[in-house]
Amino acid sequence: MNRLGLRARVTAAFAIGALLLAVAMALFSYDLTRRSLLDERERAAIRVAYFDAAIVRAGLDTDTADVAEVLRSLDTGSSRRPLVQRDERWYARSAEIGASSVPVELQRMVRSGEPAVQRIRTDGQPVLLVGVPLSPTVSYYELTSLREVEQTFQLVGLTLTAVAIMVAGSGAALGWYATRHSLRPLTAVADAAERIAAGDLSTRLDPATDPDLTRLSTSFNRMVEQLVRHIERDRRFAADVSHELRSPLQTLAAAASVLDRRREHHDQRTAAAAGLVADEIARFQRLVDDLIELARTEHPVQRERVDVEALARDACRTHGLSETLVLAAPSGNGEWLVDRRRVAQILLNLVENAVRYAGGPVEVRLTCEDDGTGVIEVDDDGPGVPEPDRELIFARFVRGRAAHARAGTDGTGLGLALVAEHAAAHGGRATVTDRSPGGARFRVELPGCLP
Repeated sequence: MNRLGLRARVTAAFAIGALLLAVAMALFSYDLTRRSLLDERERAAIRVAYFDAAIVRAGLDTDTADVAEVLRSLDTGSSRRPLVQRDERWYARSAEIGASSVPVELQRMVRSGEPAVQRIRTDGQPVLLVGVPLSPTVSYYELTSLREVEQTFQLVGLTLTAVAIMVAGSGAALGWYATRHSLRPLTAVADAAERIAAGDLSTRLDPATDPDLTRLSTSFNRMVEQLVRHIERDRRFAADVSHELRSPLQTLAAAASVLDRRREHHDQRTAAAAGLVADEIARFQRLVDDLIELARTEHPVQRERVDVEALARDACRTHGLSETLVLAAPSGNGEWLVDRRRVAQILLNLVENAVRYAGGPVEVRLTCEDDGTGVIEVDDDGPGVPEPDRELIFARFVRGRAAHARAGTDGTGLGLALVAEHAAAHGGRATVTDRSPGGARFRVELPGCLP
C-alpha cells in the first residue's frame, strides 16, 4: 500500500485537529446552551405554575366550588395544561390528559405536601410537569410544553455540526496552504534537480530565498558545481584522447589498407589476418569519431532554418538507399529551426541503425505537429526491439539483442546514444515502439518545426 505524501499527511493532521477542536467546542457549547435554556424555561414554568396554583387555591376555598370552572378561568394559553387532583378524582380542561400523565412517584410526593418538578414525555412530546400541593386533599399539576425548546436544541445542534464541518474544512485548507508554502523550497530543489537531469547544468538555487534553507541551497549548488566539473573533466578527457588517437589511427588505417590491397600476394592465413586488422581499425576509427561527436554534444545548440527533408534524402543516399523512402507531410514548408549538424547526425544514425540491424529502413517520415514539434520517424522491417530494451538501447555503449544476434555487425554502441543526446539538446526526446505488422519504429521529436 502506498503511503500518503508529506503534504497529504500534514493536511489530514490539520483537518483532524481542527475537527476535534470544533467537535469539543460544539459539544461544550451545546451542553451549556441546553442547560441554560432548560433552567430558564424551568424557572419560568415553576413561577407560572405557582401563580396558577394560587388562583386555583383561591377558587377552591369552599367544598362546593366547581373545579372545572376554576380551571377554565386560568389563562394558560396553548403551551400549558392544568390538572387538579381532589379527593382521588382528577379534573382537567380536556380529556387528553389525566392521571396517567402524572408519574405515581411524583403524585406521592405532592400528596405528602412536597412540591415536585419532572421532565417527562406525553404523546411523544417533551413536557415539564410541576406539582404543587394545595391542601391535604387537593393537588395542582401543570404540564408545560418543551417542544419549542427541543426544536431550538435541534437547530443549535445542526448549526454547531455545520460549523464543525466548516472548521475542519478550513483546517484542511490551512494545512494545505501551510504545507504548500513550507514545501515550496523543496519543490524548487526538485525542479532544479529535474532540470539538471535533463541536461541544464547551469541551474542553481538562490541561497537568499529562505534563510532557514541557506545551508541546503549552498550544499546543493556546491554538489552541482562538483558534478559539472566531473562531467567537463570526463568530456575533455574523452575528447582529448579521441583527438590524440586520430593521427595514429590514420597511420594504422593507411598501413592496413596497403596490406589489404596486397592480400593476394600473401598466404591465406596472413591475408585473413590483414583483413581482420583492417576491419578492426575501421571500427576503431568509427568509435573515435563517435566519441568526438559525443563530446561535441555538450556544446550549445546552434539553431537555424534547415531543410530537414533534404538532410533525410542525403542520409538515404549515403547508405545507398532510394530517396523515395523519405515521406514529408504536406503541411509546412519542410524547414525546421534546428541545429543542422545535430539533425544530420540523427538522420544518419537512425538510417544506419536500420541498415545494420534490420535490413534497412522501409520508410522515413517527416511530420509537423500542431504545437510546432517536428517528428522524425524511421520504420524498419526487422525483428523489433523488446520492451525491456526500449530505453536501454539509447544509453552509451549499449547494443540491443538484435545487434548481438547479428555476429557480423560492427557497431560501437554509440549511434542511438548520440540520437538521444542530440534530441535532448533540442529539448526533445527519442523513443522506439513496435510497428504493425512487424519491425520497429524509431521516433525523434524536435521542437522547432516552422509553419
